[in-house]
Amino acid sequence: MSLEIKVPTVGESITEVTIAQWLKKDGEIVEMDEVLCELESDKATFELNAEAAGKLTIKVQEGETVEIGAVICEIDENAKSDKKPAADKTEPAKASATPPKEGKSSSGPVKTGKVKEMVVPTVGESITEVTISSWIKSDGDYVALDEVIAEVDSDKATFELPAEASGFLSIVASEGTTLKIGDTICKIEVAEGAPAGKTDAPAQSPGKDVTVAETSKSAGYYAESHPSPAAAKILAEKGIKPEEVKGSGVDGRITKADAEKATPKRQAPQKDTTPSSAPKTAFSRNSTRKKMSNLRKTIARRLVAVKNETAMLTTFNEVDMKPVMSIRSKYKEQFKEKHGVGLGFMSFFTKACCVALQEWPAVNAQIDGYELVYNDFCDVSIAVSTPRGLVVPVVRNAESMTFAEIEQEILNLATKARDSKLTIEEMTGGTFTITNGGVFGSMLSTPIINAPQSAILGMHNIVERPMALNGEVVIRPIMYLALSYDHRIVDGRESVSFLVRVKQLLEDPSRLLLEV
Repeated sequence: MSLEIKVPTVGESITEVTIAQWLKKDGEIVEMDEVLCELESDKATFELNAEAAGKLTIKVQEGETVEIGAVICEIDENAKSDKKPAADKTEPAKASATPPKEGKSSSGPVKTGKVKEMVVPTVGESITEVTISSWIKSDGDYVALDEVIAEVDSDKATFELPAEASGFLSIVASEGTTLKIGDTICKIEVAEGAPAGKTDAPAQSPGKDVTVAETSKSAGYYAESHPSPAAAKILAEKGIKPEEVKGSGVDGRITKADAEKATPKRQAPQKDTTPSSAPKTAFSRNSTRKKMSNLRKTIARRLVAVKNETAMLTTFNEVDMKPVMSIRSKYKEQFKEKHGVGLGFMSFFTKACCVALQEWPAVNAQIDGYELVYNDFCDVSIAVSTPRGLVVPVVRNAESMTFAEIEQEILNLATKARDSKLTIEEMTGGTFTITNGGVFGSMLSTPIINAPQSAILGMHNIVERPMALNGEVVIRPIMYLALSYDHRIVDGRESVSFLVRVKQLLEDPSRLLLEV
């Protein structure tokens, strides 16, 4: 008898789902309650379990969208078999399967009957939800205390989730699921004793995309050029094949850092084999679709929210950069020799903004409900462009730092940002933001406020322009400045005066030293 497996009801507003991936093959013998496939709705990803044991017949292929109640597969209950799954199975063996997974034996860990429920931890003051980026461990795997089992994305950074106990993993939230702080991510059936040979295995076990044959090779080590789950996801978003990337992990495994640094190879132009009489196509009309990363989705959501929820306005001014450029040219070698870091423009702008922020505190404040929060410190967020998107690490108490300390801190944060090593603490709590579009050639822009802050300063490129000086036309290096501010808290007088003060300090940098 064949049992029809239908798409279950998964939510009041969900009317259809998409087959994300089949974890079992057509014609394979499956067990009762074994996970058959992963389904995606517009809200979450969830697993579909076998309702009986028998032979699987797939009716709907990966990538197809079906309505709730549609038949997606059948299970022939008369075709039950005691055969174990083939060695080329694409899903790692479950903890309860026989024979046990490599590195385990009959004298392995013993379940204690206790279950450790793991919830989404608090990762930052302003972070209310996270998304499961990838599971490093598979459902049913044995995990050790503090072993990394998953990677989780917030709207600010990606961080690792360590196991809170030793035992067998039971995944509750699948990859792609968005959870609130405190929601259950997984459960661990606490066990005593480690599997035989556990210490000989690499620190990270293979994800769901690694075959059993591959894991048995080299005593559990990954094949060369095999990406981790997180790395595979990033490479897919970039359209890069794993074999094009050189891995720096164990046995040449491609790590998340390798994937983030990887860039698509430029294809050499193909030799034209078209007969000379045939018409040549001078253009292409190809289109490529790529899924938005979680960080990009969050950036999009936050920027739209800022536009809708603030009374944003921008004021402009121009700065003669010759005085700053003269100081840099004169002292940059001595500065680098003494402090070990280059003298850039950011330290001048950061110092000038700190002085102006303390004179015009509304620009350094924020709205919290129906209250105004004023800060007597300047935590300056510096916008940094990374391969994954724009991030804004914070230089804390910038008002009390020297030029060298500011340059060193900005360098450290920018390096961490590009290597995806920023912590949540390093990206939260800023009171004012500086962004420099000039490094990309921008002449003028209206930057969007970094909520819940009330203002952001936009720097632009430096261009030699004619200007009147003491009745004469002279050529000077000019930069346009833009200050976007929330008009609910910052008035026109304060915003314009702030920008004028910044201009004054930059055009006469000695004021920064004399504090006048």
